[in-house]
Amino acid sequence: MKAYGFFHANGQAQLIERETPIAKGRDLLIKIDAIAVNPVDTKIKASLGDGVEQARIIGWDACGTVIDTGSECDLFKTGDKVFYSGDVTRDGCYASHQLVDERIVGKAPKNLSAEQAAAMPLTSITAWEALFSRMRIRADLDKGKTILIVGGAGGVGSIAIQLAKQLGQLNVVATASRQESIDWCSELGADHVINHQQLSEHYSTLNIPAPDYILCLADTDPYYEELTDLIAPQGLICFVVTSQQHHNIDKLKNKSAGIVWEFMFARPMYHTADMIEQHRLLNKVSEMLDNKILKCTHKHTLGPISTSNIERAHQLLLTARTIGKISLSAIED
Repeated sequence: MKAYGFFHANGQAQLIERETPIAKGRDLLIKIDAIAVNPVDTKIKASLGDGVEQARIIGWDACGTVIDTGSECDLFKTGDKVFYSGDVTRDGCYASHQLVDERIVGKAPKNLSAEQAAAMPLTSITAWEALFSRMRIRADLDKGKTILIVGGAGGVGSIAIQLAKQLGQLNVVATASRQESIDWCSELGADHVINHQQLSEHYSTLNIPAPDYILCLADTDPYYEELTDLIAPQGLICFVVTSQQHHNIDKLKNKSAGIVWEFMFARPMYHTADMIEQHRLLNKVSEMLDNKILKCTHKHTLGPISTSNIERAHQLLLTARTIGKISLSAIED
């Protein structure tokens, strides 16, 4: 099989050849039709430091075709079209083939291209888990409550806005700073869009109650003090970006408010008993996409997986100004 791997943090992706792996147990062997890039890709690359002996294959968003199944598989068969994010502890999808546990794989949407479908798994899993697994939002109990989504125009935010409206039936306040991103958040269903550069000030002008839920998709440290001040009594804040500073959690005590973390790789990383929930939620997302309940957040396809296209995609991500998702087509033969 062909793959693009990194030998050190400052290098570009290199084309490498490896033996095509064999599916065993609950693994699927998937021929990759398209991938999407994510900030986690650049972070894993940066973690390589001065270098590794064996190239690291990164990438955790893909759509492809099952070409073999392990002996314990019962969710998929050869020929099935699938989409998935994968397991950060294993080889990624910058490749022609990949092994993935079937319990974290979903049936690909029928009405989307491979490039469109590849853009959806990681952000959908992250948004879904943050809202419904970590903050445990339920429409029958929480309908009409308010959620503040910091970073609404990014990949995860674009899905979170839609899920919070469609499934959570919440009042959604999203943050964005450019007209293009403001318009995008509104198009996705945000009830209000405010500027994250003057977050508290702009939130106060809405004349609505303090948010019951906050999903922070930006860096944690610049927002921690402001968000813990803003959260409503008995509210919940979900962070996704590792903190680099020490913060005081006692300030939330009198509010009986809490902090939770979302890391979508936790289930596959620790082989949790509920690992199959990612399979189930991806199937639900696929159904919602086919029924046009969810809007696909794919924005650009840069071309096939290659050194130059990977580099270009990473540079776009590092600007932190992208809207929606960037995909790459399959490696050319």
